[in-house]
Amino acid sequence: MAIVKMQKLSVCANQKNRKAILETLQNLGTVEIFTDEITDEELHKKDTQRARSEFEKSAESFDKALKLLDAYAPEEKKGLSLFMGRAAIRRSEVDRVSKKSVSLLNDATQILRDEKEISECGGNIIKDRNQIEALLPWQSLGIPMNTERTKTTAVFVGTLPEAITEEQLFAAASKELPEPAPVSVSVLSTTHELTCVTVVCLLRDRQKVEENLRAIGYARPSQMVPEVPAAATIELEKDIELQEKNIEDLKADIASFAGERNDFRIAADYFRSRAEKYKVLGTIPQTKHAFFLEGWVPADQADRIASLLSDNYGALVEKEETRETDVEPTLLKNNRFSQAAEGVLASYGLPQHGHVDPTFIMSIFYVIFFGMMLSDAGYGIVMFVACAIILKKYPALESGTKKMMQLFFWCGISTTFWGLMYGGFFGDAIDVIARTFFGYTGDGIVKALWFEPLKSPMRLLIWCMLFGVIHLYVGLGIKGYEYLKSGDVVGFVSDILSWYAFLTGLILMLVPSDLFASIAGMTFSFPAFVGPLAKILAIGGMLIILVMSGRGRKNWGLRIALGAYDIYGVTGWLSDVLSYSRLLALGLATGVIGNVINMMASMFGGGPVGAILFIVIFILGHTLNIGINALGAYVHTNRLQYVEFFGKFYEAGGRPFNPFQNANKYVEVKEER
Repeated sequence: MAIVKMQKLSVCANQKNRKAILETLQNLGTVEIFTDEITDEELHKKDTQRARSEFEKSAESFDKALKLLDAYAPEEKKGLSLFMGRAAIRRSEVDRVSKKSVSLLNDATQILRDEKEISECGGNIIKDRNQIEALLPWQSLGIPMNTERTKTTAVFVGTLPEAITEEQLFAAASKELPEPAPVSVSVLSTTHELTCVTVVCLLRDRQKVEENLRAIGYARPSQMVPEVPAAATIELEKDIELQEKNIEDLKADIASFAGERNDFRIAADYFRSRAEKYKVLGTIPQTKHAFFLEGWVPADQADRIASLLSDNYGALVEKEETRETDVEPTLLKNNRFSQAAEGVLASYGLPQHGHVDPTFIMSIFYVIFFGMMLSDAGYGIVMFVACAIILKKYPALESGTKKMMQLFFWCGISTTFWGLMYGGFFGDAIDVIARTFFGYTGDGIVKALWFEPLKSPMRLLIWCMLFGVIHLYVGLGIKGYEYLKSGDVVGFVSDILSWYAFLTGLILMLVPSDLFASIAGMTFSFPAFVGPLAKILAIGGMLIILVMSGRGRKNWGLRIALGAYDIYGVTGWLSDVLSYSRLLALGLATGVIGNVINMMASMFGGGPVGAILFIVIFILGHTLNIGINALGAYVHTNRLQYVEFFGKFYEAGGRPFNPFQNANKYVEVKEER
C-alpha cells in the first residue's frame, strides 16, 4: 500500500570498532551501505580483494563438498524438499562452527580430493576398457605384440585392410622368394574392416617380405603392448577391479563426512557472509584512526540504529537530508493480502519514491481475474488447500516462494468462488458421475449460482468488458491522484477528467444502440436524459482533449494536431477493453476441457472396470488441465496488469532496497536475546 520512507545516515567511528560495527549492521540486515567517491587525500580504501577471494573460495569448497555428500551419502528428507527453506539456528552455532572452520575446511578439501581421485580412477577404467577392446582381435597371439625379431627370424605383427586367407597371405608375403619360401603366416582374426596377421621369415628375407606386405596394405597396430595380448588383458581386468575398489573406498571416505553436513552448511554461509563483509569493507573510506560510511535505512528504524551504534561503539551518527542526486532504494510495505503480489510488481519494476505503490489495488484485480480465468471450484479447492498445507507445514519458506504460495492461496479462493458462480466443479464431474454410476436422469445436480458461461458466453463477455473498463478507469484514476498529489490541477482536468467524460459518454451512447444489441444479443435502455448527457460528456471531453493535450506548445496549429492525435488514441482504449475477452476465453477453455475429460472417462460405462478407468482418466486429465490452465491464467493475468493496467499510469524505475546482511544460503541465524 505504500513505499517505505527511507532515511540517510552517516556514520563516523573509531577504527578499533570497525569490525564490531560492520558485524552488527550485517546481522541487523536493515542498512544499505554506500560510499561516495573519495575526494580527500587523507582518506583511503583498504584493499580487501585477496581476503574476499579466499573467503569466496572457501564457501565454494563447502558448496561443492555438500553436493558430493548429497550424491554419495544422500540425506533423508521428509516432505517436499523444495519448500524446506533455510534451517533456523542460533548465533552460538555459528560461533561454534567458526572456531573449527579450519578443520572443517580441511575435511571439505579432502572430499574434493577424493572426488578428483574418483574421476581419475574412472578415467583409468575407461582407458583400460578401451585397451581391452583393442586387444580382443589379438587374443590368439602367443607372443608379445611388440616382438620384431628373434636371433634368426624377423616377426611382423600387424593388420591388413581387407579380409584375406592364410594361403593368399602366404602367396603375397613370399612373392619373389626362392622356393620353398621360408615364411610362416597366421591369420589371427578377421572382420569386415580389418584382418590381424603375423608373418615370420628369415632375417635375410626381412626387407623383401616387408615390401610385399606393404604392397597389400600392411600396418603396425596403433597400440602395441609388450606382453602376450591374453596376459595383458588379464592384467588390465585386474587393474579395472583395483580402480573400482579404489572408487568404492573413496566414496566410503566421502560418505564418512556425512555427520558434518550441517556444520558444512553453517561454515559455507559463515565464509560467504565474511566475503560480503570484506566487500563492503573495501568500499569504506578511512584514515589511520577512523572510518566513515553512509547508508539508507527505513526511517522508522533510524533512531534505533543510531542509538545502538552511538551507545555501544561511541560512533557519531547523523541523519542527513536527501539530496536531489540521491536515488532512494525502494522497499514496499503492504498488508498480508497484498504483499503476496509484490513479486508480480517487482518482476515488472518497482515504483520510485514519490509515486504510488499500486500493489494493493493490483492484487485485488489480480486475484479476481485469475479466478475468472481458471473458474472451477474443484481446481480452486485443490489450489488453496495445497498452498495452505505448504504454508502451514513449511513456515521457513524463502521470501519469494512464500509470497508465491500466498498469492496462489488467494487465487485458489477466487477460483473456487467463480467456479461456484459458474457451476463448475471439475467440469461437470458430479453430474457425469451421477449419470454414469447411479443412473441419474435429471437436468443437473450442480447449479450455477450466477449463470453458466457455456450457455451464455455473450453475457459473460459483456461482464468481462465491464470489469475491464473498471480496471482501466481505476488505472486512470491513479494517474489522476498523482496529478493532484503534485498540485497539477490543470493536468488532472486535461488528461484525466476529459478522458473520463469522453469515454463515459461514448459508452453511454454505444450501450443502448442497435449495433451493441446485435453483438451482445441483449438490449439495454436508459432514461431519456442519459442520451443528451452522454453526448455532452463525449463532446465536452473531446474538446478538452483537443485543446489541452498539446498545452505545452505555443503554436495553436501544432497544439490542435497533437490533441486530434490523442483523440485517435481512443482506438487504443477499445483494444485494451477487448483484451479482457481473455477472461471469457480462458474460463470457457477450462470448463470445456474439463467436460471433455469427464466424457472420455465415462465412455467405459458404470461397471467395476469402468470405475477404475474413470478414476485413472479423471485424475490424469484434470491434473493436466489444472496445470495448463493455471499457467495460462497466471500468464494472462500478468499481461492484463502489465500492459492494460500499468499502461495507464505506472512508471517503474525504482531501485530495490539491498541491505547489508548475512549472505546465507543454507541457514537462517536467529539472534539470541
